[in-house]
Amino acid sequence: MAAAAPTLRDVLFAYLTPRRGYERFKGHDGLNPEQARNSMALMLWVDQGHGHVTRHVPALTTDAFDHLVHEIRTMLDLLHTNVLVLPPTPLISALGQEGGGVDLVGTFAYDPGFIVRALAGVLDGPVAKLIFDDRLYRAFDRHQTGLLGRHTEIELAYVTPPPANVPEDFRSMFITFSRGQSVERDEVFNYFRHKWGDCIVRVLLEKTNGGMPPMYGRIIFRSEAFVSLALNGVERVSIFIRDREIWLRKYIPRPSNNNNNN
Repeated sequence: MAAAAPTLRDVLFAYLTPRRGYERFKGHDGLNPEQARNSMALMLWVDQGHGHVTRHVPALTTDAFDHLVHEIRTMLDLLHTNVLVLPPTPLISALGQEGGGVDLVGTFAYDPGFIVRALAGVLDGPVAKLIFDDRLYRAFDRHQTGLLGRHTEIELAYVTPPPANVPEDFRSMFITFSRGQSVERDEVFNYFRHKWGDCIVRVLLEKTNGGMPPMYGRIIFRSEAFVSLALNGVERVSIFIRDREIWLRKYIPRPSNNNNNN
């Protein structure tokens, strides 16, 4: 007799260890939910599917886990900057090398944009829902009875279809310039294209009259994950282009948006 096909409950059980790791990140006083997701996404990428990294996260001592959180936050906060050398990450490196995972320091020095695109792939991928979806695991925990078979509540929480295409508003960042410190549209586009690769769709800047420089604009990324990784849980961040500071925050559309961009 052929073996029964695995149920969604079986699949969730297989992902229970990284889920517990994510729950530990969520419970850390120094992390907000977005930072917890990004932190676990980094662990999943470093792990490269071997399970040698993620299996350690739930069992780390408090001091070791605090150190891990510090290493991860430092690295994620540097991804949108011009820093070329990653500070030492001995704990992440040790965990990754144990199972043949990623050389994080070497990859950061060679191509930090590769890390960003890889993390975006994790956050947008099917595994993300199997680990990060709280509604799914609330249903899963209610059915920890040891009974075999399918559980409709769990499956309904998973099969809710995602939108076919994430609207641009959710993939956008609002940018502001200091007076007299604006930069060209192509400079903003090329900044992210150079740092992160094929991550950006287009840049819009304020329409002005009389040759006045724009004071604000909008960046539209290919994925909502790039916005999350740029901010990493904070309200706004700054970048420098031609020594001019540019501030970025999540784009929040207004109901009466006059589309005053070009």
